[in-house]
Amino acid sequence: MDIKIKPKEAASIIKALEGGVVPEKGLAHLQVGRSREVDEVLRVLNGVIDGESDLKFWVGDFGTGKSFMLRTIEIFALNMDFIVSTVDLNPERRFYASDGKAKALYTEIITRLASKTSGDGNTLKMILEKWILSIIRVISSETGLSSKEIMSKEHQGLVKERILQQTSEFYSKGMAFELGQAAGKYFEGMANGNSELSVQALRWIMGEIDTKTESRTVLGIRDTITDDNWFLMIKNLAELFKTMGYSGFVINFDEMVNIYKLPMAATRERNYEKILNIYNECKTNSAKNLLINFGATRKTVYDERRGMSGYGALKGRLGTDVIYSEGIVNSTKTVMDLKPLSPEEIYTLLEKLWKVYEAFYKTTIPLTHGDIEYYMVEQLNRPGAREFLTPRAVIKDFIEILDLSRQNPDRTIRELTGMKLGVNTEVKKDSDDLDDIEIL
Repeated sequence: MDIKIKPKEAASIIKALEGGVVPEKGLAHLQVGRSREVDEVLRVLNGVIDGESDLKFWVGDFGTGKSFMLRTIEIFALNMDFIVSTVDLNPERRFYASDGKAKALYTEIITRLASKTSGDGNTLKMILEKWILSIIRVISSETGLSSKEIMSKEHQGLVKERILQQTSEFYSKGMAFELGQAAGKYFEGMANGNSELSVQALRWIMGEIDTKTESRTVLGIRDTITDDNWFLMIKNLAELFKTMGYSGFVINFDEMVNIYKLPMAATRERNYEKILNIYNECKTNSAKNLLINFGATRKTVYDERRGMSGYGALKGRLGTDVIYSEGIVNSTKTVMDLKPLSPEEIYTLLEKLWKVYEAFYKTTIPLTHGDIEYYMVEQLNRPGAREFLTPRAVIKDFIEILDLSRQNPDRTIRELTGMKLGVNTEVKKDSDDLDDIEIL
C-alpha cells in the first residue's frame, strides 16, 4: 500500500494518535469504513447550503470513533467552504447556566471558528473585515466613491447603514440589530485608526463584554450576549456567513458525557431543555444554513435516569436504543449509531497507519501483513478484550510497537508484540471512559 502524504499531515497524525487524541489534519489518510455515514454527512451539508438547518447526534460506546467522526465532518465542511467550530464540552462550558458557563460555551465556539483558509483563532476578525470590505466595494460601485472616500468620516454612515440593512434582513431577528451595531463600531475603528474601538467591538461579538453598562459606555449598544440569548447570535452568524458567500455554519459539540455527569438533576434538565430548543430550531428551519452535531455516548442519550431520554420531551425525538444486527445501518436517523470498526477495518487502519508512520520518520519498518494479523490476534485474545478493547487502545499500542521497532532494529515485530502485550495481559477499562461514573 503506497501513500502520498504531506509531512505536516503525517506529523499531525502520529503526534495526535500517540497522545490518544484525534488528529486535526490528515484524517483522510486514515478513513476506514463509515462510507454510508459520510454519504449522509454530504447529503445534509448540501441541504444546509440550500438554506436548511439540521441536527445530528453521533452516538456510540467509548472508543467507537465519535470524535473521529466529528473531525471528519469538520474536514468535509471546510472543503465545502463552511465556517466550522468544533468544541469540547466541560464543566465550565455548557448549554444552559446562570453564572456565565453557557456564554463561555458561546465564546469558545467563536474562538474555535475556522474556514478553509483560516483557523488560527483570528477567523472572526478575518470574517468581519471581509464583510466590511465587500460592503465598501458595493457602495463604491453604486456611488462612484473611492474606498478612501467611503472610509472618511463624511461617508462612514453609508457603510453602517448597509450593515444594519443586511442584518435586518436576517430570518432570525433576535440580536441581529445589536450584531449590526457591533460590526458598525468595528468598521468605525478601522476607518478612524481607532484600534481600541475595533477590539471592543470584537469583544462584544465574542461575548466577552459582561455588563450592559460596559456595552453602552464603550460601544453604545444596549444589550450583551448572555447565558440566555447566545444561541440567537449563533443563528445570526450562520446567516451572516451565508450572506458573505460561505456555505453556512457547522458546529460540532464533543464530550456530551460532561452534561450527563452534571451532579444536580435540575441542572442536567435545564441543559437538556436547551438542547431540545436547539433541536426544534434546527429541525423546523427556524435557524438557517446551520448544522449542529453532538458526539455522545449511548448512556448520555438513552439513559432514562440521568441521560437525555430522561427528559420527556427529548425522549420521543431521540428514539429508542435499538442496536441493529451486523450489516444493518440506518444513516438517515437524527441519532446516528456508530458501530465499532470490525477487525477487518481495524486491520486496514493499521496498515494505513504503518505507512503514515514511515512517512513521518522517513524510515522503513520491517513489518509484514502477517505481523499485523499476528498483532490483531494477540490483542483480541487478551482477557477483557471483548469488553474493553477499543480502536484507540489498539492504535496506541501499535504505534508503540512501531516506535520500539524503529529504535531496536535487532528485534522482530512479533518479539516486540509479545513484550508489549505479554502473556494473558488483561485489557482494563480506559481511564478516559467516564461514562459509568456516578456523581451523587
